[in-house]
Amino acid sequence: MLGTYKLGRVPIIPRHSSGLIPRLLNSNRHPSSRCRRLLGRFPNRFLTFQDAYPPTVTLQRNSFSMAQPEIYYNKEGIKVVERFFEVPLDHSNPSGDKIRVFARNLIPRSKAKTKEDEDKLPYVVYLQGGPGFEVPLMSSSGFSGEIHDRGYQTLWLDQRGTGLSTPFSIETLPSHIKTDQQIADYLKFFRADSIVKDCEVIRKSLLGHRPKEEQKWSLFGQSFGGFCAITYLSFSPEGLKEVFLTGGLAPLIDHPDPNYEATVQKVIVRNNRYFEKYPRDIQRIRDIVSYLSSNNVELPDGGRLTVRRWQQLGIDFGMAGGIDRVHQIVLRSANDLDLFNRFSYKLLQTIQNSSSFDGNPIYAILHEPIYCQGKAPNWSANRVVGKHSQFSWNLVKSLGSDIPLWFTGEMVFPEVFDDFTNLRPLKGAAEILAKDSSWGPLYDLNQLAKNTVPVTSATYYDDMYVPFELAQKTAAIIKNTEQYITNQLQHGGLREDPKDLMRRLFQISKREFD
Repeated sequence: MLGTYKLGRVPIIPRHSSGLIPRLLNSNRHPSSRCRRLLGRFPNRFLTFQDAYPPTVTLQRNSFSMAQPEIYYNKEGIKVVERFFEVPLDHSNPSGDKIRVFARNLIPRSKAKTKEDEDKLPYVVYLQGGPGFEVPLMSSSGFSGEIHDRGYQTLWLDQRGTGLSTPFSIETLPSHIKTDQQIADYLKFFRADSIVKDCEVIRKSLLGHRPKEEQKWSLFGQSFGGFCAITYLSFSPEGLKEVFLTGGLAPLIDHPDPNYEATVQKVIVRNNRYFEKYPRDIQRIRDIVSYLSSNNVELPDGGRLTVRRWQQLGIDFGMAGGIDRVHQIVLRSANDLDLFNRFSYKLLQTIQNSSSFDGNPIYAILHEPIYCQGKAPNWSANRVVGKHSQFSWNLVKSLGSDIPLWFTGEMVFPEVFDDFTNLRPLKGAAEILAKDSSWGPLYDLNQLAKNTVPVTSATYYDDMYVPFELAQKTAAIIKNTEQYITNQLQHGGLREDPKDLMRRLFQISKREFD
């Protein structure tokens, strides 16, 4: 069955649809190359979104129902079940528009030889960091293997708006959403509160047939996934058996300012360590930024390499090896300018790929609203960073040559909606959300204070993204919380040393004390 819709306005899945997949005709080239060809044909006219794409897209109904799970086996002894679920866009209006949510179920065959065995295996649900990131493809190695070895099956959720879960971008918006205000209103359904409600729909679907005590599952939250886990503990604790967190003790605040006041101090510490290790980069960066401030540097995808975007390379400072990776970019940039008086394609491609904003727009546009409860974010990071002169090139360039320009951290500034190609159409919606104070509750402090679900957290003392000081305040509020605290791992410790970290978490989760 065929139907024709305007491109860029793919509708939300109807309630009983077996799924519609858009097939873009004659569009196998990247949009930027299409734009360049069209600009050659229409040199005197502003290029519109409709110019870059065909006016219509044909949607063809699948030959199979997306409601039916797809099963296959990998060579590592894992049964993989790929599942799609239909959930309300707005859980307060269950008869309204629906979206699709994807989850990949991994079942270790060594622990479940039969279907009956599978049905007895407890679940661990993994919630990815973000916001706005899909879950990676996992196998039996790394930390997932550590979970499987302990007798669990795992469920890896693409949170709504990411991956295969009705991914959000300007070209996949529902057909009735046309204005900046409508985009902003739509995005308000993609925070932790809605993600938790999706989880509950899925839990009841998968476990509702089991005996009551076996209908609970365990939760594993990395970073923002931990934020979602604490929302889960606040409003739906009856669905949880236990919770594991890694770098995920969310600040229990109603506005992002306290978070950025703390994280900016962590970023300054990492900058100081960077320039202590690479003192010659002080002058290199001053030369690079001087070049950027006086030249219009375009990235391969049409984005702009501005001074602010350059500074955002510092987001990597909080990961293992991040300081060294940034130095390699600085060294290559300085070398390019010395050799060619311009940046090479390879360098520009590297810088472009260092950020996830274009491919994961929720990460940018909801980065500050994930903290908000009844207050407007009002470009919090921009205001907090503005209090420190060494983040400003206009101030640093007039100071001594031994004064470095600091890199920024995990922060979203208004300029990203100009500098990043795929964020530009979202600029108006971003401004609306920055001024919006009508955010609902994310946490119930009274419920957390009487929590009975065991919470076990790996907490990183030097975490640049989830400040240790705020994490300790959270741990003190959530009853039944125990921590493994270390300064030997960064925020990505789950990838750095999964075997030891998981061993410690599961040991602590037993609550066996001397």
